[in-house]
Amino acid sequence: MADDLQADHTPGFKVGEKKTMEEYQQLDQDDDAMNRWKKSLGLGTGESISDPNDPRKCIIKALTLHVEGRPDIVIDVSAPGAVESLKDKPFIIKEGSTYQMKATFVVQHEVLSGLKYVQQVKRKGIPVGKDQEMIGSFPPNTTDKPVHEKAFAPEEAPSGMLVRGRYDAVSKFLDDDKVAHLTFQWSFEIVKDWPKK
Repeated sequence: MADDLQADHTPGFKVGEKKTMEEYQQLDQDDDAMNRWKKSLGLGTGESISDPNDPRKCIIKALTLHVEGRPDIVIDVSAPGAVESLKDKPFIIKEGSTYQMKATFVVQHEVLSGLKYVQQVKRKGIPVGKDQEMIGSFPPNTTDKPVHEKAFAPEEAPSGMLVRGRYDAVSKFLDDDKVAHLTFQWSFEIVKDWPKK
């Protein structure tokens, strides 16, 4: 499924040298700017919560759809069967409304470099768009910061009779090493007005 769903290459960008947590801790210890940067990443605060029995480096916990004035829709993707059921339960989005996605995730064992979200959208089997969102680089979570959250850029749903209907999407979270941490199919429906409660 979606082997062609890869992140676009940024011209001139090179993946940095990988370092262990201990190497990051010892990096330029006498440099105030470096120490502030490491502190902003959360390096060196709290106890590790990495599970030694779980080799995954990044665990996507939840996806949230936020629309101003509407209740958030939160999908616990770590629940059994949650990812598999996404494609059968479309998100409903009113045409012209502004919406925003948010990912909640845990990083384990080592620094996660260049996490990205990539999605390809199709309507009636025909590709209609591909989006990419840079999420960033994150240290392993600790007792002081048990999860990371990242809100994506707000988007506006298209308007008009021709764009209403169901869309199918394939999404992937992957890092600079091209490791896919979660790949899933989902769907959404653009409607003229919000359904009545």
